[in-house]
Amino acid sequence: MSDPVVFDQDFPDDSAVEGALRPKTLEEFIGQDRVKAQLGLVLEAANRRQGVADHVLLSGPPGLGKTTLATIIAAELGAPVRMTSGPALQHAGDVAAVLSSLQPGEVLFLDEIHRTARAAEEMLYLAMEDFRVDVIVGKGPGATAIPLDIEPFTLVGATTRAGMLPSPLRDRFGFTAHLDFYETVDLEVIITRSAQLLGVALTPDGAAELAGRCRGTPRIANRLLRRVRDWAQVHGTGVVDQVSAQAALDLYEVDHLGLDRIDRAVLVAIIDRFNGGPVGLSTLAVAVAEEPETIESVSEPFLVRLGLLTRTPRGRVATPAAWRHVGLSMPHSAAGYVPEIGQDMLDL
Repeated sequence: MSDPVVFDQDFPDDSAVEGALRPKTLEEFIGQDRVKAQLGLVLEAANRRQGVADHVLLSGPPGLGKTTLATIIAAELGAPVRMTSGPALQHAGDVAAVLSSLQPGEVLFLDEIHRTARAAEEMLYLAMEDFRVDVIVGKGPGATAIPLDIEPFTLVGATTRAGMLPSPLRDRFGFTAHLDFYETVDLEVIITRSAQLLGVALTPDGAAELAGRCRGTPRIANRLLRRVRDWAQVHGTGVVDQVSAQAALDLYEVDHLGLDRIDRAVLVAIIDRFNGGPVGLSTLAVAVAEEPETIESVSEPFLVRLGLLTRTPRGRVATPAAWRHVGLSMPHSAAGYVPEIGQDMLDL
C-alpha cells in the first residue's frame, strides 16, 4: 500500500475552509477541460479588449461547479461579484433594484435562473442587451415608463434545467456551457486537494474508493471525504484509506456504485411493488415517501446514467442490471415487457 499523504494544517472547524475548497482561478479548477478552454478564451479576449465579457450561461446537474465558475469568472475579470437567485427575483422592481446598484463591469451571478418570474425575465432582456431598464411610474392609463441606464455588467446564469429557460432569455447569452459529470481520475485529484485543505491524512487507495462512490460530483466527494474522516478519527487510525472509506460509506448507506438510501428505495419500490415497472413518477414518489421533484432531479438522472432505470412512455422501468444490483433475478413477466409508444403518459 502506498504511504498516506499527510498534511500539517490544523483546521478546528470545517466552516473555516469551506471557501478554500473552491478553486480561485481557471488553472486551479480541475476537470471540465472543454468548458475551461472555451471560457478561458472568452475571458482572455474580454481582458485584452478591456471591456465587459459576454453574458455566460452555465447548465448541468447540481454540485458540478457552476457557482465556483461564477466566482472564477469574476476573479479572472478582476471584477466584484454579486450573487442572487431566480426565486428571489419575482417582480420587475426586484431586478431594477439589483441592476441599478451594480458597479461598472461587475459580475452578477443568478443561480437557478430558470425559476425567475416572467415579469423579471422580461426586464432582464433589455438590461442584458442595452444595459438599461424601464421603470414604470404610476398605474393605469397614467403610468409612465422612465428609462434608467445601468452600468455595463456580465450576467452569469446557472441552471439545472436549461430546457425550462425561454428562448428570448437563452439567446441573449453570448456563451453557454454544459457541465458534465466528472471522471474518476479528476475526482481523485479533487479529493486529494480537499484533503490537503482539511488537514486530512489520505492514502491513494482511499481517494480512489471515495472517487468511485461520489456519483461523479465534486460536492458529494467533498461531503463524503468529511464523513470518512470522522469515521477514521473515531473508529480508525485517523488515516483515510480504502478500509476506513469502505467501512464509513457502508455506515452512511452509500454502496459501491454510489447509490444512497433514496436511490435504492426507488429501485426496490419499482421491483418489489410494481414487478419492475412501468410505474409513473407520482405513484413512485408516494411509494418511497419522497417528493416527485427529488426523484426526478436527484435520483433518476444518476440511475439512468448507470443503466439501472429507463424512462418509457408508460413510466419508469427497472433494467436487468437493477434487478442484479438488488440481488434478485428478473422474472419472465418483467423481462418480456416492451413499452408501447402512445400509451397513457399522464403519470410520467
